[in-house]
Amino acid sequence: MIQVRHLSFTYQGMKTPVFHNLEFEVHPGQIMTVLGPNGSGKTTLFQCLTGLWQPDCGEVLLDGASPRSMPRSEVAKRVAVVPQDHQPPFAYSVMDVVLTGRAAHIGLFSSPSRHDRLVARQALATMGVEGLADRPYTQISGGERQMVLIARCLAQEASTILLDEPTSHLDFRNQVVVLSSIRTLVGDKRLTVIMNLHDPNLALLFSDQVLLLSGRGTAAQGPPREVITKENLQAVYGLQVEFLSGNGLEMVCPKLG
Repeated sequence: MIQVRHLSFTYQGMKTPVFHNLEFEVHPGQIMTVLGPNGSGKTTLFQCLTGLWQPDCGEVLLDGASPRSMPRSEVAKRVAVVPQDHQPPFAYSVMDVVLTGRAAHIGLFSSPSRHDRLVARQALATMGVEGLADRPYTQISGGERQMVLIARCLAQEASTILLDEPTSHLDFRNQVVVLSSIRTLVGDKRLTVIMNLHDPNLALLFSDQVLLLSGRGTAAQGPPREVITKENLQAVYGLQVEFLSGNGLEMVCPKLG
């Protein structure tokens, strides 16, 4: 569970906070999607959630405790991060990449144990990519990489996962495959997930809550259909949109002309 209370952050040398007085809670079994234009503070929020950056004021609680008061190894046991871009310096095997998720559970001068390898292999199997275990990570597709990085989070055994633009660089099919897998994991394992997305339609399909940032603070927050509205999207993105309905779904499209 993540609780955020009165959180504000201002970049050094700037007078206006990138976000101000943020308040929300995300519970086990829920996905919160953070939407907003480039520069609105989505990745900055993640840095504050993990305790890497100090906010101006307010607090973040992971399962009731502040990440800034914990050793980094303890934070890693509670929260895992899937980065926006991940390029390893060497052609590690997929198994070795997933094993890095066990770092918080392995002593500083210790090697992965049989148990660690079993946990990593089970994580790969959960994501349906166990067959990639011996492949070089640098030689698998973008969609497969995202599945492997999520498997690394599962191997980390953290109850909270932060995903920074998990659909970035993925094709249409893989966007749906990756987010569907996340949705299933959240339900099956009662994970707490916060993810940054750019596409409001994906947020409508896969979120329990949406936080819409404007770059000047919170534009809206709440259930997806209450936040993703014509008025809110126009105010934040400066773009006229329409909603199209069909088969029980309502989707956003830009209004052209």
